[in-house]
Amino acid sequence: MTTSAELDRPTVVVTPGGETATTLTVRNDSDIVEAYEFEVLGECAPWTTVEPVRLSLYPGTSENVTVLLRPPRSPDVRAGEVPLGIRVLPVERPQTGVISESTVIIEPFLLTGAELVPQRRRAWRRARYSVLLHNLGNTPITGSLAAADTEQQLRFRLPAQLPEIAPGTREPIRLRARARKLIWFGRPVTRAFRVEADLAATMVTEPDVPEKHALDGEFVQLPLLPRWLLALLAALLALVLAWFALVRPAIQSAATEAAEDKAQQIAQAAGQQPRTSTGDQPPGGSGGGGGAPSSQPPASTPAPGPPPPAGLGQQSSATIEVRTNPGGRGTRSYVVPEGKIFRITDILLANPQGDEGLLTIVFGERTITTIALETFRNQDYHWVTPIEVPAGAIVDATVTCNKPGTPASGVQARSCLQLLNVSGELVDQPQ
Repeated sequence: MTTSAELDRPTVVVTPGGETATTLTVRNDSDIVEAYEFEVLGECAPWTTVEPVRLSLYPGTSENVTVLLRPPRSPDVRAGEVPLGIRVLPVERPQTGVISESTVIIEPFLLTGAELVPQRRRAWRRARYSVLLHNLGNTPITGSLAAADTEQQLRFRLPAQLPEIAPGTREPIRLRARARKLIWFGRPVTRAFRVEADLAATMVTEPDVPEKHALDGEFVQLPLLPRWLLALLAALLALVLAWFALVRPAIQSAATEAAEDKAQQIAQAAGQQPRTSTGDQPPGGSGGGGGAPSSQPPASTPAPGPPPPAGLGQQSSATIEVRTNPGGRGTRSYVVPEGKIFRITDILLANPQGDEGLLTIVFGERTITTIALETFRNQDYHWVTPIEVPAGAIVDATVTCNKPGTPASGVQARSCLQLLNVSGELVDQPQ
């Protein structure tokens, strides 16, 4: 051996983000002046340097060089023990090179982050979020989560125990929020809540001090029935009340007056016809005796009474309920009674669960509409000129159920449910 090298410490403790120095003693035992270069071996090589980078020694002399360790504060520099090797390479006689070894202890550091994704959700009753936990330190972490809202109108579901998160990784944790009560009518209500995360390292040399994160979120709870639907229902109710209070009595009154005028015309015409009489009996009597003439008053034909008003009927409505299993097709019908004509002026469609599929409505042999269920919750049609459905004909509602929706209870329905209300006038069929 013509070259020897030795580190002054068998163990070196370093802190990520800091700087630690140790000494390497190099001795030239050869008979020539030798120059030496240095090479760092092991996981410490990216952040370890030797100063000076080149050293020249006379025969029989030795000198110290400084080994600087500067580990970055990064998850890539994992906490724990790693080997350190310094190879000393003689320039003139490279075959006489030596390696000096030591152990580097990298201290752990805790650095975490947390975020709520998304911070705002809009839903009727349930909303899902993700709590993203970031481990930016060099040691595994674990911890706990808790969520609460100030008004105590929400319930939260979180895992009972968080998994261990490796350095430099991100772990999404599911968070579910559920409103305690439904909002049937009105405006959306914003409910603020906070998620608190306590994260601590699993490898520490001192008592564990967890890092705390407070994440603010919002749950915008939507009303089950929108305001425009209330306005529409109010308008429909006003139309119905106006029909029964104003339009229908006016129509009936006009029809009654027309019938009375017609009856009066018929009576007047009957009064102007010539009267029929029995004639005068000839004077005289049996036995040649004379007598006064006798006669009977003329008999007239009685005038017929007024006929019943034509075209008037009774307001009527029918409700058809169709329940259909997923993937199936169902039909329900209403049959017009014998001797009647159903003059339909209004229909109202209801899809209370928000099902998906197809609805077809047929009056007799006439298809009125085919509509996708997912495009509406409530839909109405009105006709100024009524659609007449004769006696014995049917009003069909056929539903093809692709997927049941979720009713107000918040639990997905097992079957599709549609309602069809048909309104109009039920009149007698002409003889």
